[in-house]
Amino acid sequence: MFRYLMGQLIHAGLVVLGVTSLVFGLLHLAGDPLSGLLPPGSSPQQETAIRQVYGLDKPLSEQYARFLGRAARGDLGESWRQRRPALDAVLDRLPATLALTAGATLVAVIVGGALGMLAGSQPGRSVDVAVRGLALLGQAIPGFWLGTLLMLLFAVRLGWLPSSGGDDRRALVLPVVTLAAYPSATIARLLRASLLDVMGEDFVRTARGKGLSGRAVVVGHAFRNALLPTLAYVGYQVGFLLGGAVVVEAVFAYPGVGRLALTAVADRDLPVIQAFVVVMAGLIVVVGIAVEVAARLLDPRLGTGQPDAALAASWR
Repeated sequence: MFRYLMGQLIHAGLVVLGVTSLVFGLLHLAGDPLSGLLPPGSSPQQETAIRQVYGLDKPLSEQYARFLGRAARGDLGESWRQRRPALDAVLDRLPATLALTAGATLVAVIVGGALGMLAGSQPGRSVDVAVRGLALLGQAIPGFWLGTLLMLLFAVRLGWLPSSGGDDRRALVLPVVTLAAYPSATIARLLRASLLDVMGEDFVRTARGKGLSGRAVVVGHAFRNALLPTLAYVGYQVGFLLGGAVVVEAVFAYPGVGRLALTAVADRDLPVIQAFVVVMAGLIVVVGIAVEVAARLLDPRLGTGQPDAALAASWR
């Protein structure tokens, strides 16, 4: 396991480096970073002075080398707008986004898992049809439209919940529900399909032959084997939730790191954008490693190098 973790950490470092380098190049190719800093009517002398202050007068290769050198020391530069370390600006907003993402993940796992088990244990019945229809609806509705609808209903018309901000814990409810809608629907469909596949296996027929109840067969035998694909999806879905939080935070004026990133893009605040990318990429790869470790703990065969047929069976 130690060797596996070390390999994954090295791979994660390379992924973060690659993503960061790609974003650095795209930000500079998208236009002159100085365009968002120069006041109207600036003279050429003022433009030259500002370029020198921010190091934009150097060749792009030298700027990139300096960026990597500072990043290796944990210095991602100073925000051009806030006049403070860009990493500090991102980390200050990160807890709010993590709370939003964690809440959405929890809701998605509970709601999607319950609906998936309910539909998978009663295939073809009215409950199964209703769950599949609800899941399709959850996947089809855009997050920004759902968020606006929930805001109009529960905040404006009924007045039960705040429509924006993050000071009150109740302000998390609408953003969490909005962010969790799509993954809940996908988890329900994925778990249902996995359960239907597993229910035809020999070990399930054996459990039924022993006289176990249908609930005991589903919960005690089929669920664990059907859980592995869902677990993998949940882990990788965290990255989607972190990215989707940008839109949700904008809709609800939620003070998270996603809203900070949108403001930084509008202001052409490159250090904050780069710090945002580094932090988000690091979080996503760490979650991916944690999910793979959890999958190996649930099914040790994934790390033993057994034949592909056995591995495929464990992921059905």
